[in-house]
Amino acid sequence: MLGLELVVLLGVAVLAGNVLAQRLGIAPPVVLLALGALLGLVPAVRQTQLPPEVVLLLFLPVLLYWESLTTSSREIRSNLRGIVLMSTLLVILTAGAVAAAGHALGLPWGPAWVLGAAVAPTDATAVGALARALPRRQVTVLRAESLVNDGTALVIFGLAVGLTVGEEHLTVPHVGALFLLAYGGGAAVGVAVAWVNMNLRRRLQDPLLGNLVMILAPFTAYLLAELIHASGVLAVVVSGLIMAQVAPRLIRAEHRRQALALWPLATFIINATLFVLVGVELQYALRHMSRPDLTDALIAIGVVSVVLVVVRFAFLFGSAYLIRALDRRPEQRLRRMSDRARTVSGFAGFRGAVSLAVALSVPEILDSGAPFPNRDFIVFVTSGVIVVTLVGQGLLLPGVVRWARLPRDTSVEEEELLAETKAGEEALEALPRLAADLGTSPRVAEWLRQEYEAQLAAVRARGAGADGDPALLHNRHYNALRLALIAHKRGTVVRLRDEQRIDDTVLRRLQTTLDYEEVRLAGTEVE
Repeated sequence: MLGLELVVLLGVAVLAGNVLAQRLGIAPPVVLLALGALLGLVPAVRQTQLPPEVVLLLFLPVLLYWESLTTSSREIRSNLRGIVLMSTLLVILTAGAVAAAGHALGLPWGPAWVLGAAVAPTDATAVGALARALPRRQVTVLRAESLVNDGTALVIFGLAVGLTVGEEHLTVPHVGALFLLAYGGGAAVGVAVAWVNMNLRRRLQDPLLGNLVMILAPFTAYLLAELIHASGVLAVVVSGLIMAQVAPRLIRAEHRRQALALWPLATFIINATLFVLVGVELQYALRHMSRPDLTDALIAIGVVSVVLVVVRFAFLFGSAYLIRALDRRPEQRLRRMSDRARTVSGFAGFRGAVSLAVALSVPEILDSGAPFPNRDFIVFVTSGVIVVTLVGQGLLLPGVVRWARLPRDTSVEEEELLAETKAGEEALEALPRLAADLGTSPRVAEWLRQEYEAQLAAVRARGAGADGDPALLHNRHYNALRLALIAHKRGTVVRLRDEQRIDDTVLRRLQTTLDYEEVRLAGTEVE
């Protein structure tokens, strides 16, 4: 099939899947997986296989970088111990448990560990898509876990494949050196790329060039880390977390505006496409399984899925009670999570495209020239486990959240209100001094003071919950009138273009100005 036809089919599947998900009230990944499986029935689609490097080197850096940029660094620091344990020890225990289960089902130890490494890490994009309704702390911990645990899984995967093909020898110093290189080297590369990124962004005035640097950053970090056999995942994550801290002071508004227009759309398309491709891959793997092998694989999917859930729950509850017994500091008591909240986190261990990419990365032949044992079995079971976790746990999660009766997380709204109030108050305090420094006329300064005071009064009224407050009504009437005037101006400009009194170029420039003003007003309207 031609590449263009595949692009159109994937695009239509992404569009249709998200529309159906909204209509049916189902999480989009579940519908996208189903559409991908249906697309896999088309022979031409099924035969079009993306190399695993496309997912690992093209899709994954973009998704990880955006997740890192939009994750709360403060929450990561306050929950660092749990995140480190879940992204390292939990991954190792999960891979070992799945390997033991796979070996009990007849897999040799090498392929069994490959399967364990493939399904051990949770997926950041799946967590982001399916766990948005959770409190901020839980979402941050889940996202941070899934951002880092890929590095651990990839080290285990490399060892398992190396042992199977005869390239690796398992010794404690060797394994320790691999983990040290993966994490230490990946973090060092991430810091270096972030430093270069900061210096370039500080010097570049053109927003197009600045955002080109932003696009290159995750790919550069991943590539450099892979060249030294370190964790490309960790390099991207560290680079993104550093830039998230320095960007507000460093990056200009025009650069930010372009980035916020580009990245959410790009990550949405890539993320949705990956879920469709998982469904397609399931069909592909199904066609390469004999009937006896298919029966064994279906049994393995069920067993591995149960093992994943059991190990995750056992770790979450066991580690929590162990930490409570060993650490009784007051600040540790404040960080404790209820058993109901921990149960929700247990059901949020989704697997996704990273697991599929790892499974597809299994080499086809050994050093001896023989086929890699059970490769098709590994790919099919991994695909099936992804489907089970996304569909099964994804459909169960809303009910579990309702059962948990988690308190509504209002911290974001409270902190946003604090920031808006404080920024407005300090701006009003600085107004006389700034007006004097700039030589602003008293009339302009007074007009601006009245506008800021009206906005601040509306923010305070919103915080007090006074829906009928005159300040809120003033804000709503002001925004509604301004939006009506913008629409009227836009109609006038379009009419002038239709009458051929202005050119399309002029129309586009004026429309851009009006659009920015409309979006600003719509975003600041106090409900």
